[in-house]
Amino acid sequence: MADDLNEEVGVGPHPQPWPEGDHYDPDLLRDGDRRNVLDKYRYWSREAIVVDLDRRRHPFHVAIENWQHDLNIGTVVRNANAFLASSVHIVGERKWNRRGAMVTDRYQHLEHHTSVEDFVAAMVAKKLTVVGIDNLPGAQPIETTPLPRDCVLVFGQEGPGLSDPVREMAELVLSITQFGSTRSINAGVASGIAMHSWIRQHAIQ
Repeated sequence: MADDLNEEVGVGPHPQPWPEGDHYDPDLLRDGDRRNVLDKYRYWSREAIVVDLDRRRHPFHVAIENWQHDLNIGTVVRNANAFLASSVHIVGERKWNRRGAMVTDRYQHLEHHTSVEDFVAAMVAKKLTVVGIDNLPGAQPIETTPLPRDCVLVFGQEGPGLSDPVREMAELVLSITQFGSTRSINAGVASGIAMHSWIRQHAIQ
């Protein structure tokens, strides 16, 4: 985080001569780049950034149920971008609050499924293991359980957690060990913990 919250993010107009390459955006070169992106992507077009990310995306996917316009989806999308998930699947209502994503949804693949059945069918077609994340009786601790490499991590609605159809269709259900008095943690926070667990097992040598 920046030491000064009022500090302007990014860089100003690029001095002449401009760098050459199709990945550069002439408007950003002329006006400056104030986006929340890595320095290596300064002045790159959005399309070029997505192409570069696609070359390196991890094989895990993320899904979240959205039956009541869940406000955590933006955080889930932002986390998925940070950990370079292949795609984020929104199950239920199409509409969601994009503010929490901090515009990272522009660089993250998103897919919508109107029902749990449609979602599971799509995951079967992609040959992904459905892994539910919820503190349910019988759930295995995520801290000590191997995660499948090709999987989709599924998070439920804030409050009720995973719906019954998702619980029934999940091939594996994992819980995040907690030590305080609360029954559960925020779905956005849980998504970051679960994604990083996959990263630790499969992406960090």
